Amino acid sequence: MPQTLYESVGGLLGFFGLPGHWEIVIVIFAILLLFGGRKLPELARGMARGLRIFKDEMKGIKTDVEDSVSDKGEDQANSSADKPSASSSDQDDKGSEGEG
Repeated sequence: MPQTLYESVGGLLGFFGLPGHWEIVIVIFAILLLFGGRKLPELARGMARGLRIFKDEMKGIKTDVEDSVSDKGEDQANSSADKPSASSSDQDDKGSEGEG
């Protein structure tokens, strides 16, 4: 019989416990007392800007890595296409030596 997530990690959750409704209300009330109602929107905007910048930088890093990997793959493909095979260059050299 499959266990639920709560049952499978019940020991850990039982030790720490999940916050209930009243605990969340108390935490929100404490935050309101500490920062005030006027500062909360400013704090939320600042956090949102920070997250947006972080996500943009992560996307930039990801595209840089993908571009470098694709450039490296293209360079390898181009270098193998530019090099003539050893057998054809040997035959060309032998053929030109015999004619001249």
